Amino acid sequence: MPGEDAKVYVISVAAELAGMHPQTLRQYDRLGLVTPSRASGRGRRYSLRDIATLREVQRLSQDEGVNLAGIKRILELEGELEQLKRQVEYLRAFVDPGRRIFTADPRGDVVAVNRTASRSRRPTTTADRAAVVLWRPSSR
Repeated sequence: MPGEDAKVYVISVAAELAGMHPQTLRQYDRLGLVTPSRASGRGRRYSLRDIATLREVQRLSQDEGVNLAGIKRILELEGELEQLKRQVEYLRAFVDPGRRIFTADPRGDVVAVNRTASRSRRPTTTADRAAVVLWRPSSR
C-alpha cells in the first residue's frame, strides 16, 4: 500500500474513496481546500492524506455546518498549529539540558533525544553540560 503522502490516486478513485463526486474534488482544488499534485498529462493525483482531508472537509460541511471559507481557514490553522508544535519541540531542546543530544529522524529533520536514551556519558562539569560535541566516525 502506498505511503500516506504518495500522490497516486486519480481523481475518480480519490472521489470514490472520499465518498464524493469528482466534480466536488475539482471545486475543492480550485478553492485551495485540497491541492493534489499534477501528473505529466495534467491529471490530478491524490494521496491518502488528501483523501483524509477531503473526508474532514465533508464532515465539517455536512455535520458541523461550516461553510467552505470557514473550512479553508480551519485547515490553514490546523496546519499552522502542527508546524508550531514541531517548532516548540525543536526549541525545547535548547532550553532543556537533559535533552541536548541530537539525531536525525526518518524524514531527515534534526531532533533532540533524551540523554538517557543515548549511550553517551553523563556530563560531570558545568562546561560538559554546555558543550556541543560533534561525533565523527574514526577513519580506518
